[in-house]
Parts: sequence; structure tokens; C-alpha cells
Amino acid sequence: MFARFLPRALRPWLLAVPLALAATPARAQQQDEQLWLQVNTNVPLAKRVRITLEQIARFSDRQDGLYQTEFGGLLGFRASKHLEFGFGYRWVGAHNGNNGADEDRLRQQVVGTFGPVTTRFRVDERFNPRGGEVGFRIRPLVRYNHKVGTKGVALFVSHESFFLPNTTSWGQRAGYERMRNIVGINVPLGRSVTSDIGYLNQYRFGHDGAEAQMDHALTVQLTINLRGFVGSQLHD
Repeated sequence: MFARFLPRALRPWLLAVPLALAATPARAQQQDEQLWLQVNTNVPLAKRVRITLEQIARFSDRQDGLYQTEFGGLLGFRASKHLEFGFGYRWVGAHNGNNGADEDRLRQQVVGTFGPVTTRFRVDERFNPRGGEVGFRIRPLVRYNHKVGTKGVALFVSHESFFLPNTTSWGQRAGYERMRNIVGINVPLGRSVTSDIGYLNQYRFGHDGAEAQMDHALTVQLTINLRGFVGSQLHD
């Protein structure tokens, strides 16, 4: 469905490569087509300190359109040329066919940049109104960027895994919960704005009798860097 939004020259690459990239189990019981939109604005506060303001909207065929919105901020401290530490808050809203509850989330992360390779190790704490327990998520991510030409364009691939260390009464189940694989292109849109456009494959493992699910999404992310700030660009 979302292939028609891609530039014609990119369609074969963006749609064929993920089949090899996403080493997901073949017996996915449910599949969904989605559209993920995100805008990040990086605001420098000091030489090594920035705040990132985040807005996310996700649309789903199976969940009748807009099913999730997220708004938040992340305070980042660049400890060295290669390492940045972050702490943030995010509010997550459920809409239409999404039967989840609205959540408050805290997160801590370490981002490492080593040439074309960027890594992120993130820990989330989920606060759900349907129960008093805190749900923890551990999310390691790795991304590789390959520059194309001299105008700042780059191809990229990334992988992120979600490990849940605890079970809660409101629905979180401990274990390896999902993986996300993305293949796409990064294009500068002027001096202060860059865009990531790609194909995202998300596989949610089935647990306790629940069916597994595979999501196919067109993902579009804009990153706005105010006052010349340049930081690692990663998907949420």
C-alpha cells in the first residue's frame, strides 16, 4: 500500500532488501501495513547539552487509521566525541482500534557514534494506569550509514531488539518481545533539516497463545537542528 509514496528509483531497493535484512520467522500469523511519522527538533542549551523535542504519529490499516501518538523530550549530554548520554520523558496516546491505555514513559540511553556505525542502548520505564507495576524495556539498537556522493545523502540499515525483563498485571510479558529492522535513505533538506525515508519491518513474537504479528511500515522522520547542532540521527 505505502510503496506508492516512495520515489520510483528507490522502490525496488527499499522493498526488496528488507526481505533479506529482516530475519523474521516465516509463520507470522497477522500482518499490517502502517505509516510512521516523526519530527525531532534539537535545541542546544550549552556546548555539550541539548534537548530534543519529539512528536510521533503512527497509522495502521488494522487499527483504523491513527492508532498511536507520542510527545516528549530528551535531555542529552555529549560526554565525548563518541558518546552521548540522555534522559527523557514521553507521553504515549492510544487511538481508534488501539486497545492499549495511555502511558507515561521515562527513558535513559547511551548513544555511541563510531564512524558510519551508530549504536544506542536504551532502557524504558512504562507507567500504565491499569496497574501499579512499572514495566521495563531494554532496547539495544545498531545503525550503519553508507554515504552516497558528496551532497550528504546516505543509505542506512538499522536493527533494534526489545527485551522485557518483567511481567506486569496490565499486560506486559517478560521475554524477547519484538524486533525492528529499517532500510532507507537519509537526505539533507537544507542546512538545518534532514529526512530519513525508509521501509520498516517490525515483528512481534507471539506469547501465551497470542498470535505473532508482522508490521510493514513506510517511515518518514524529519530532524531539525537549531543553531547548527549536529547529532546522531536515530529512529525511535
